[in-house]
Amino acid sequence: MTRTDAEVPLRVAVLVGSTREGRVGEQVAEWFVDRAGKREDLELDVVDLLDYQDFPARYPHTATESMTRFCRHIDRAEAFVVVTPEYNRSFSASLKQAIDFAYDEWHAKPVGYVAYGYGSRGLYATEQLRCVFTELHAMSLRDSVGLNLVEELPQPPDDQAVSTMLDQLRWWGLALREARAVRPYTS
Repeated sequence: MTRTDAEVPLRVAVLVGSTREGRVGEQVAEWFVDRAGKREDLELDVVDLLDYQDFPARYPHTATESMTRFCRHIDRAEAFVVVTPEYNRSFSASLKQAIDFAYDEWHAKPVGYVAYGYGSRGLYATEQLRCVFTELHAMSLRDSVGLNLVEELPQPPDDQAVSTMLDQLRWWGLALREARAVRPYTS
């Protein structure tokens, strides 16, 4: 029996976007991956920016090995979930640097967000990222997951937010997978 494209799991890179000492991004990512990992229609690849501490401070003329390795993860993925902190109503500098190391690899792929912060639940970081990913020709999902770090981590309604976002990610991921197969994306 041959599997259809819709039956092949969607390759999702879960990008942990904080490298700050004492970060909670790793725990938030684990919480998210625990929930998303129960789905058989997704194949998760956690890409933790902490594993790329040797990224260059300045953008070099020639890509370094760590930049090339990072871009391979991004290129291989068919969809993304960015786990991001909110710092000063935006996202981290390390995340922006990593995003900028790839370009074509982001094109015509959906991006979901799991943001965390305090009162705003990471909303400002998510909104800033939407602008960046739009410029990279990626499809930002409307629904996202926002966690308030003042509350106990996390509350049951957040499970519904994860499910809704993943359903949208899967739909867009399959639609864009099929579109890229029929017609390569041009920017």
